[in-house]
Amino acid sequence: MRKRHGAAVIDLAEARTLRRVAAYQRKIAHVLESNRRGIARLFSTGALFTRQGARVGRDLLLAHQHMLRVVSLLHRLSQSGDASSRRPGPEAEAVFDELDQLLDRTTVLTHRTGDYLARLRME
Repeated sequence: MRKRHGAAVIDLAEARTLRRVAAYQRKIAHVLESNRRGIARLFSTGALFTRQGARVGRDLLLAHQHMLRVVSLLHRLSQSGDASSRRPGPEAEAVFDELDQLLDRTTVLTHRTGDYLARLRME
């Protein structure tokens, strides 16, 4: 935000980027918490020590690795602009595309785990 002759000028591109990054941070926090609960449930039920439970646990760990990569990408994105110009460029859009792909992959892995845990509950 810059002031010109007493009026505030808001850079809408910067505001959109900041809002988008905040939305990604909320999604990441939700997925990490969901994965943590899934692993705790697998461990507490003893299902982690079965063949299928171990596979689901590996999927959760892979999802966790995806989230760590997402956190790294968000950090890189927040560091990419200099203080005078925080406009998202083509590099920022590429990072956002990669973030979306990683979040999609993680969602698939997390849903698989949820399906397995739901079947455990029914048994």
